[in-house]
Amino acid sequence: MSAQPRPSVRTGIATAVLLAAAVLMAAAVAGCSPSSTSSTPNAAATPAASSTGRPVQVSVALDYIPNTNHIGLYVAQARGYFAQEGLKVRILPYGTTPAETLVAKGVANFGYSSSNGVAFARPAGLAIKQVFANISKAQYVLAYRADDRSITRPRDLDGKTYAGFGTPSENSEVSTVITADGGRGKFRTVVLDTAAYDAVYAGRADFTIAASTVEIVEAEKIGRPLKFFVPEDYGYPQNYSNNVISSDSYLRAHPEVTKRFLRALQKGYRFAQDNPQQAADLLVAANRTTLSDADLIRRSAQALVDGDYLRNAQGQFGVIDAKQWKTFGNYLFDKGLLLSGSGKPLTQRPNWSEYFTNEFVPEN
Repeated sequence: MSAQPRPSVRTGIATAVLLAAAVLMAAAVAGCSPSSTSSTPNAAATPAASSTGRPVQVSVALDYIPNTNHIGLYVAQARGYFAQEGLKVRILPYGTTPAETLVAKGVANFGYSSSNGVAFARPAGLAIKQVFANISKAQYVLAYRADDRSITRPRDLDGKTYAGFGTPSENSEVSTVITADGGRGKFRTVVLDTAAYDAVYAGRADFTIAASTVEIVEAEKIGRPLKFFVPEDYGYPQNYSNNVISSDSYLRAHPEVTKRFLRALQKGYRFAQDNPQQAADLLVAANRTTLSDADLIRRSAQALVDGDYLRNAQGQFGVIDAKQWKTFGNYLFDKGLLLSGSGKPLTQRPNWSEYFTNEFVPEN
């Protein structure tokens, strides 16, 4: 595969490794004094500036390098949607600290995450929640080489080598898919991060998790196609592979700013739905140093549209499905994957309505 940084799959998978580490330290994070983040301005303190007539400062933390999951954010920035709402948006560059932590600590007002990200972070003490569904459903699939004739159905993955990312839930996801097809759910895991794709092509691993809107698209583009199984077709619950989050404290303090931000963001994703190629070009123009393959970004943007990832089944942008959250959350809880701040499995089922809110999503 290309040497260019992959713009999507690590977004919801490998960065979860960082989040898992942060979750284990959540109790310590919660006890940190404000001075512990003094090197980074507290962006949550700036919205009060609206009373002066100046634009309200809003910050957004990315979950990885800019990619098509963020396309509506960059469209809204480039086309002036945020400015129309009286906002000046600063996009924080991706770093080693997960967006969930940055948002929970007030370093960023909003951030990009996933259902997994919120589900693991909140019970561990990071008071964040989903506020917008920029991606309406899961993008991740179990992918294998198209020329591998030993794999024709999920149960054929039994005994195979899985190139993984070291996150808390991926082995459970793979096992669920295999057993749903009558297999034993037994496979060998090697943690390779983004080297997983090269391992699959070289025959050092048999399958991996890939984003249908990036890795599958890229594989087709370079003439090394991947076939895949969709986990949600085999018992794995639907979820948000990417979403927008904020903190409980910010939402309480700045409800109107949140509504304005999401109104502009929604316009950005709606524009991307209607104009994927133009939206892709705006994303690339804002990130030329990291997004060198403009054709891949255009193809990825088109895949988001063709697969109806930017809007839900009712044609709505940003609306969060409460039933979907409950089903997915219960799956993680029942599998014993959710941990408290002390690192012990939760013993009481969470109230999933605390993990998301549609209160600030604009009407569609």
